[in-house]
Amino acid sequence: MTEQPNSPQLYLITPVGAAASTIGPLLAEVMDRFPVACVRIPGAGSEEELGRLADITREIAHARDVAVVIEDHIELAQRHGLDGVHLTDGARSVRYARKELGPDAIVGAYCGNSRHDGMNAAEAGADYISFGPCRTTALGHGQVAEHDLFQWWSEMIEAPVVAEGALTPALIGQLAPVCDFIALGLEIWAADDPVEALGLLWR
Repeated sequence: MTEQPNSPQLYLITPVGAAASTIGPLLAEVMDRFPVACVRIPGAGSEEELGRLADITREIAHARDVAVVIEDHIELAQRHGLDGVHLTDGARSVRYARKELGPDAIVGAYCGNSRHDGMNAAEAGADYISFGPCRTTALGHGQVAEHDLFQWWSEMIEAPVVAEGALTPALIGQLAPVCDFIALGLEIWAADDPVEALGLLWR
């Protein structure tokens, strides 16, 4: 899939609240089996546990030339040698994060289903914009990022766009032509065999 022109790249989100002691081997297996472009660490949990998770994720990902970002924790990104942050407040913190992390860091912004917020984040210097969830789910605020939003963005805006949240094989197939990245997390980690689950989604 990722070898064809205009195909999106795989953006992997680690399990929310994962223990560093258990995620390492599984993360390595997934990354050895699939061409991951970026790994994101959710920001939930104690700073101590997030630090341990950041270290082991960085070690595994950087050994495979894969970037790592963490949600919202700018200081943790700096302290643990991560590649940047994924901001969950849309455009509001983009300029501050860029100032703190410098021009070479990755600064991504999650903008729900708001075209306006996405444009503001891109103008403020975000490296990518993330929209989602892509279908109705208990997660988030229940406002779905429709296919038309991704279609419009891919035609009008240069900043790369990420689709995330409640993705299915059918949705991935529909979104692939209009997205730069497909973010998968809960879709695979909730399964008994995450590697097998990812194989069914990413083919």
